[in-house]
Amino acid sequence: MPESRRQQVLDCLRQFESPNVTYLPSDSQWPMVWNRARGMEVWDVEGNTFMDFTAAFGVAAAGHAAPAVVRAGRAQMGCLLHAMGDVHPHPLKGELARRLSDLTFGRWTESGVKTHGKVVFCNSGFESIEVALKTACQATGRDRVLGFSGAYHGLGYGALVTTHRSHFRGRFGQQLAHFADWVDFPEAEDALARVRSCLEERLMRGGYGAILVEPVQGRGGIRVPPPGFLSLLRELCDAHGTLLIVDEVFTGFGRTGKWFACEHDRVVPDLICLGKALTGGFPLSAMVGEAALMDRAWPKSSGEAIHTSTYLGHPVGCAMALAQLEILERRRLVERSRRMGEYFLRSLRESTLGDQSGVSLRGRGLMVGIEFRDHQCQPDSRLSLQLLEDLLEQGYIVLPDGDQGQVIGLTPPLIVSKSQISSFVCVLEELYQRAIAS
Repeated sequence: MPESRRQQVLDCLRQFESPNVTYLPSDSQWPMVWNRARGMEVWDVEGNTFMDFTAAFGVAAAGHAAPAVVRAGRAQMGCLLHAMGDVHPHPLKGELARRLSDLTFGRWTESGVKTHGKVVFCNSGFESIEVALKTACQATGRDRVLGFSGAYHGLGYGALVTTHRSHFRGRFGQQLAHFADWVDFPEAEDALARVRSCLEERLMRGGYGAILVEPVQGRGGIRVPPPGFLSLLRELCDAHGTLLIVDEVFTGFGRTGKWFACEHDRVVPDLICLGKALTGGFPLSAMVGEAALMDRAWPKSSGEAIHTSTYLGHPVGCAMALAQLEILERRRLVERSRRMGEYFLRSLRESTLGDQSGVSLRGRGLMVGIEFRDHQCQPDSRLSLQLLEDLLEQGYIVLPDGDQGQVIGLTPPLIVSKSQISSFVCVLEELYQRAIAS
């Protein structure tokens, strides 16, 4: 029998890709091999159809291959495929910088005074974190950073210092600078007093230039803090001359039902890191800082930028980002994310999953987590991973989150419909009942 196209691809990866990249079990339908995608749907190389409840790591906020985004990318590729980063600019770089300023600091007010933002473009989310860390150090003269347990800020050596999980950090400890400390991430209101005490104790020692936080932890397990958490951080930062950096690489652009998750607490950060859903599928990210702060932190370029890259502000990425942002706004997908997220959580809670003591349901907007624990209240990654594979066999793409993979993370495109959510919940409910009965 001839080898399948899927098997040919996986065999090629086994032979030529580093072994620590793609998970390739020998006796599983995982992974499927993508061929094309449109809207909510993904087709593999053998013609099978899947519903994507990950938005490909949250990237496809307006759906896969949104026509306007594809047209913008194609048109730009035919006009200007590459420009010169920090040397000779192109018009769209300025246009997108202004648009991001308008969406962030241009929309926010502090003490009734409107301001604007200034942007550094990057290629991936972790780079935007590293620019923010550099900015905080430059602006405050302090090199230490406070973060939170469960944090994931990326795997470049600067961002990795602030990523909490030992799975990512452990093998490289001798090469890492140790400028980050962590405090427990709160998931209940009664934890806020303890968090305040721990933060104040650290900040009183001095040396901390920034607090870095995900408004909702993604890879940490879709962990949603209680109301008032970000307000507490803002208060402490103001009291100690420390900058507040919000990592909205995952939560930004409507994922949680607001343009940015910090808006749920009406908190204005000093620096905001953006990526994933920015372009709908092109590697482009950004760090936006309040204008006066950026002017204080960074000197005017003398012809050799202190922080830059070859592909900074890539023209194709800028064109796609402008189209993506226009779709999110025109189709009111941010508001839709709030409504569909409420429906998603309500549907899960009204299913049999909502009655199980070992199942925890949580989320904000279309960022929903289902955590599984066993009879000893320990993370049940075995059940979670079994359901991931069972869902894939039923045509649904979902991903594991949490430090032991015990959480099913659900971050579908913001165009997901009620009927698609309902169908997913019915399938998951049936698979769960089958799994616990076996």
